[in-house]
Order: sequence, then C-alpha cells, then structure tokens
Amino acid sequence: MIQGYVLDKSVGGVSSSQWAEGKPVRRTYFGFVVAEIKIPKSEEVIPIGTFRCQSCGYLESYACGEFAVK
Repeated sequence: MIQGYVLDKSVGGVSSSQWAEGKPVRRTYFGFVVAEIKIPKSEEVIPIGTFRCQSCGYLESYACGEFAVK
C-alpha cells in the first residue's frame, strides 16, 4: 500500500475523484491550520471508481486508470 490522498479540487462544479501519492503537510495561516498540498500534474493522479452494494450500501473505492472520465 502507498500513502496518498483524495484530491478535492472542484470549485463551483462537479468532478470525479482522483488519488495522488504523498502526504499533505500541515501549515498555519492566520491562525488556521490548513493542509498545504502540492498540486500534482495530471499524469501523477489516478482516477477513483467507487462501487456500492445494492443490499447494504457498503462502498469500496479503487484507484485505477480505467475509471478515467471519457
């Protein structure tokens, strides 16, 4: 397993989730603790696909290139 994070970069719109390798670093700005994240290049991120069980609602997510938006 490789540590990474899910990018949340949609402003005023809808986007599919993407995974990026690495670890966000905590920084303090004006008294607020925020995560400072290097914006990865498009070839450094992997699309995420999520599957839901129809009977119980359980979700499983996987990062794989085949889930790219087409």
